Amino acid sequence: MAEAGNRCHGTTREQPLTRFAAVEQALLLPLPAVPPVLATWVKVKVHPDTHVKFGLCLYSVPFRLVGQELWLRATHTSVQVFHAHQLIASHPRLKDPGRRSTVRDHQPPQAQAYQLHDPQWCLEAATRIGSACAALIEALFADRVLDNLRAAQGIVRLAKTYGSARLEAACVRALSFGSPRYRTVKTILAKGLDQQAAQSSFDALAETYTRGGRFCRDTKSLLTH
Repeated sequence: MAEAGNRCHGTTREQPLTRFAAVEQALLLPLPAVPPVLATWVKVKVHPDTHVKFGLCLYSVPFRLVGQELWLRATHTSVQVFHAHQLIASHPRLKDPGRRSTVRDHQPPQAQAYQLHDPQWCLEAATRIGSACAALIEALFADRVLDNLRAAQGIVRLAKTYGSARLEAACVRALSFGSPRYRTVKTILAKGLDQQAAQSSFDALAETYTRGGRFCRDTKSLLTH
């Protein structure tokens, strides 16, 4: 530095250190108090579920913009989405692939109403349907309540399609098989199994011994070779 700074510059014909002290140093401005934020800008499209995708994560925007292209600004800590130069959504930056950040007000009215159906609402609705339905929902919530919330909502909603009486009967059947699951209840209703007379496990087992199993052989035939 000392050698190059004191050598006569080929263009200015001056020593760089001398020129810096006499002219350039006074022109320098102080660094900003806050360091500049590095950001990435990308154009994104709003999916039908009212989310845009960035970095393998999903971020919600107002539902009225579904299908449109927007500008997304991402920093290390935040994600902002702009439409016609206006900020319309802000989210914390997500790091784990597959995660989503959803603002309830961004969802259409029907989706917002659906999200209000919390576990307590499901239990109250199931109780109105019948004791078996309530018992099934309680069994579903016995482990991982939030993970099973959507299934509980789906079970209660089946009453709109099949009626409360059939749903209650389907819950009775599902509980008798020890399978308090949405898929089980829906299959029972779809196949009309709730309208069939339930046969106890004891009766089914007794029939095997009284009438003979399908592949049973008598003792004489087993001992004859």
